[in-house]
Amino acid sequence: MTIKKRPVRVNEEIDATSVRLISEDGEQIGIMNVSEAQKKADEAGLDLVELAPDAKPPVCRIMDFGKYKYEIAKKEKENRKKQHVIVTKEIRFRPKTDDHDFEFKMRHARKFLEQGNRVKATVMFRGRENAHREYGLKILDRFKDALEDIAKVEKDTKLEGGQLVLFMTKK
Repeated sequence: MTIKKRPVRVNEEIDATSVRLISEDGEQIGIMNVSEAQKKADEAGLDLVELAPDAKPPVCRIMDFGKYKYEIAKKEKENRKKQHVIVTKEIRFRPKTDDHDFEFKMRHARKFLEQGNRVKATVMFRGRENAHREYGLKILDRFKDALEDIAKVEKDTKLEGGQLVLFMTKK
């Protein structure tokens, strides 16, 4: 879900009859006619920018609009840098997964957890294997025990469709 931003109205685009004006240094000038506010902005050599269009009357400020847009873009870029997306990495097992394969997949899961990712361990069953789900439970229990030093269980073992699923994250 994305939130659509309303475009900022500047100078002649402002359609209100009167506005609450704020000067370039942040002082409140008061409520006045849009044409008067535009004249004050022109005298200062700056733009009249509508900051709060929903207020009664709308709030406008005298400022350099190019500089304002640059500052907003810079803040958004900084916020995008700071956010961290958690990726889910999946490790798949079968009920008959051998020891060496299990250890190999464990090393991968450990590496994923150390990188800050979430790990989804899945045991897939086919045909007659569905009659012996306890083998899958043993594998996932072994998986939990092997990673308990660096990871915690986010969602415990659960049957989804024809497979057992377990989610783990870094402690």
